[in-house]
Amino acid sequence: MPTAWNSMKTAGSFPIYSATKTITSIAAGIAYDQGRFDLKETVLTYLPAEIVKQMPIKQRRTFQEVTIARLLSMSVDGFPFRPEGDSYLQYALSCPLPNVLSPTFHYSNIPAYLVGAALTQAVEEDLFQFLDRNLFTPLHITEPVYQRCPDGYFYGASGMELSVHDLSQIGLLLYHGGVYEGTRILSEKYVKMAVGIRQMNREGGYGYFIWKYKDGFSINGKWGQKCFVLPERGLMITYLADMGEESHMLKESMERNLLIT
Repeated sequence: MPTAWNSMKTAGSFPIYSATKTITSIAAGIAYDQGRFDLKETVLTYLPAEIVKQMPIKQRRTFQEVTIARLLSMSVDGFPFRPEGDSYLQYALSCPLPNVLSPTFHYSNIPAYLVGAALTQAVEEDLFQFLDRNLFTPLHITEPVYQRCPDGYFYGASGMELSVHDLSQIGLLLYHGGVYEGTRILSEKYVKMAVGIRQMNREGGYGYFIWKYKDGFSINGKWGQKCFVLPERGLMITYLADMGEESHMLKESMERNLLIT
């Protein structure tokens, strides 16, 4: 079980909210590339055996249908918006999921949280330490702020703080197909899966914790934390804002003044 601690705030860093999910996706991709994380496997394969054994038989059967790929693509209907209580893991695994056999886009923080918990078991290492060595250090991202759940796991759905430059580094990695400064960090195969449409939704499609956007894709946080990546146009635009009520003014200004139509 990972220990519970948070890093110290870095100057110039700001909350990125659900853009954290994209970082969890990249962690999944690195573990996938290393042969340690099978996206077709049920999430129960990678969770602590003692927790899984405590689940009622009916609930275990339900979660046998919940693969890592379905969590990454938000295609499991029925999860509440966020986990609660003294154990986020037990809360998440107690959700009834009545429509589990029908893949449907359903946005929630719980899928990213479960992927993060599963990754911790799969890589046999604290997930933040895994990310720090395999992603943050190669991208020159120092001391990123992050959050843990009451169980001690890296909370893969939200809770991170980065600078605009840091978030842009994440975008550049994906823009270049998993390569940064000549070093491959993530396979091109996983990047194509992650930024492609894995589940349709009203916004035009969703990949692996990454949103479809026009002829490219975007990394999104809830109140104006954005990284728009448009490889075919040779363009990437990143901004961090704090706009309540999900104002679209900044995005509309970007589209009006910066994007080539």
